Amino acid sequence: MALLPVPVALQHILESATTLPPERVGLLHARSRTLAEPVTSKVDNPPFDASAMDGYALRAEDIASVPATLTVIGESGAGRPFSGTLGQGEAVRIFTGGRLPDGADAIVIQENVTALDQTVTVLENAARGANIRTKGQDFVKGERLVEPGRILTARDVLISASAGYGELAVVRKPVVAILSTGDELVTPGLPLGEGQISGSNAYGLSGVIEAAGAEARFLGIARDSLASLQEFIAASDGADILVTSGGASVGDHDLVRPALESAGAKLDFYKIAMRPGKPLFFGTRTPDQKRQYCLGLPGNPVSAMICARVFLVPLIGRLLGRETPFDELEAVLSQSVPANGPREHYMRGLLDLSVTPPRVAPFKNQGSGLVKSLQRADCLVVVPADAPALAAGTTVKVLRLDI
Repeated sequence: MALLPVPVALQHILESATTLPPERVGLLHARSRTLAEPVTSKVDNPPFDASAMDGYALRAEDIASVPATLTVIGESGAGRPFSGTLGQGEAVRIFTGGRLPDGADAIVIQENVTALDQTVTVLENAARGANIRTKGQDFVKGERLVEPGRILTARDVLISASAGYGELAVVRKPVVAILSTGDELVTPGLPLGEGQISGSNAYGLSGVIEAAGAEARFLGIARDSLASLQEFIAASDGADILVTSGGASVGDHDLVRPALESAGAKLDFYKIAMRPGKPLFFGTRTPDQKRQYCLGLPGNPVSAMICARVFLVPLIGRLLGRETPFDELEAVLSQSVPANGPREHYMRGLLDLSVTPPRVAPFKNQGSGLVKSLQRADCLVVVPADAPALAAGTTVKVLRLDI
């Protein structure tokens, strides 16, 4: 089977995915969720003409000539409006947020008056509308404020609350089941035996999944046998995505694909023209009539994490219906890059956003066994398949690792 180009593989994945159904959550839990329905204001904001300052509500024509002494007939505070109507020569003591009394059309701040008993002498005049927040000045009832597909910020939650919402419709979080495979793997923190290594992939992948807006569930470590794999795959029923790590190649012990096929999976492709990460597959299965996306990642930790960034993160974004499921940008190479082979290369590097245009420095050593270089990197530099040597100053596509 020919190696599939990365853009074609990604297109296959995204075309198969549809946005998950919505659910409602309280505003306290809405930040970082993906909005499923527009936020359309239920109220005017402010809902009434309100004072922007502490002072006195009055008629502007009464203080056209100053000093002017007016009779104070009441008080209007936030949540405690004055119920009467203000007439000629009258004023109402008012506080920030207080409702503007009927008959008033201006507010004089308290620093510009002298108050004595039930009178107030205005020392500086004010025009009509002075220091008043008019009804609907910020937004009006029926106005669309936040669009679906947006990852909600704290500011979005704030305006939703101001618009009269107590809860929001958000896209249900995809549940991503993670299955590590391999007889050589040991739970991190436990002593290593002869020929064993720490099974680190699930923990890095969990971080990627949670950062992308999904819920990660670690199933455990399956042994290199069909029976063990089938048992763990069955435990993934109910998850929206099953991500396996290891066993994706075609060796005698690479049994993940056969185990998935025996569990009803239909594989779309395997082996892609990418480095690191050639042994990768994708397919779907429908346990209990619910569609599950199956993504098989390489067992190599660096390859697994890079493939997760390239394929898993956009898949999660598509399931969430996000307006921007990708996080890529263009940057200028700060150093030359050698000619590339037939597989698209995702080079670890460091991105400098303090300059315009941004600059990126790929690491010299791109060995797939170097976990430390992945930890140091903050981006992936995408070098197309069969690209000639790229000189410093060349514009390249960059994927940020910290999503």
